[in-house]
Amino acid sequence: MTTRTHRRIGIGTAAALAAVLGLAAGQSAWAEDKYPSKTIEVVTHAGAGGGTDVTTRMMMLRARRTLKADMVVVNKKGGGGAKAMNHFVTRPADGHTILAFTIGHAATVAKKKTKMTLGDIVPIARGTDDPQILMVNCKKSPYKSGKDFVEAQKTKQLSYGTTHVGGIDHISAFMFTKRGGLKQPKIIPFKGGGELATNLVAGNVDVGVLNLAEASAQIDSGDICPIVVLAKARMKPLPDVSTAKELGIDVVFSTVRGFVTHKGVAPEKVAVLEKGLMKAMNHKVYQAFLTSVGLDSSSVVGAKEWGEQIDVMLTDMSAALKELGFVN
Repeated sequence: MTTRTHRRIGIGTAAALAAVLGLAAGQSAWAEDKYPSKTIEVVTHAGAGGGTDVTTRMMMLRARRTLKADMVVVNKKGGGGAKAMNHFVTRPADGHTILAFTIGHAATVAKKKTKMTLGDIVPIARGTDDPQILMVNCKKSPYKSGKDFVEAQKTKQLSYGTTHVGGIDHISAFMFTKRGGLKQPKIIPFKGGGELATNLVAGNVDVGVLNLAEASAQIDSGDICPIVVLAKARMKPLPDVSTAKELGIDVVFSTVRGFVTHKGVAPEKVAVLEKGLMKAMNHKVYQAFLTSVGLDSSSVVGAKEWGEQIDVMLTDMSAALKELGFVN
């Protein structure tokens, strides 16, 4: 009798244990399927307060809610984005690391100054598309239209102010004049957009390669005039300024900031990230941020269009840097 009782207890205990283990296994599987399941790191190359850092933090304001996950910024400054990219490739491809990718990163990849290649990433969404704009001194420049501006450079070399050498501004100036069959410009580099805008107002350069936000104060005061926009279409804040394409020059360059993750991340996870970031950046909070820097809702696009732009950026960057002697 005692033995039978013990056996019954043993069998009941085993069944209960099996049920508990089965429940635990089910909970474990559910936890593994839940995504995101931990904090998402967003790696940027900019220091706190830099343009990419600010864009990233504005995106995250709502993305934390849309993705139902905590998100933290990881700042890795240096090397034109190389340190950020080199850090990114060391992280696991589990969908919990995002890289803020810019046109500067494309240049660094083209120069092969990072361990990362485009084969290591997949696009998620673009956050800003800030066209490069060729600007002149309103009061001192003889050029009052894009057409006159282009026509003059067929026979005359102009001085172009850029931020640094071998960067997006330099590449934009080079490709604009090359594809337009114009005289190659004399490049005069400055440390930043503010310094460049000041020198354009002072008459120290003929042309400034700037973004709208960098010269907004001088444009409003009537000191600097945008004359050609290097974008697919005219900018809403500058409806009267022609694009390079309208002038017969097939050049599109923008200071872009977007987001990518690892190539090995499961497609369904990438889709979750894309949906979450797109919803966050189409929210009125992020849209107000875009308006504050002179941009609009066209900045925000999904993975397909963003991925195509990354490919074009790298192709154009590589070709220009090679011709300029920055890469072999």
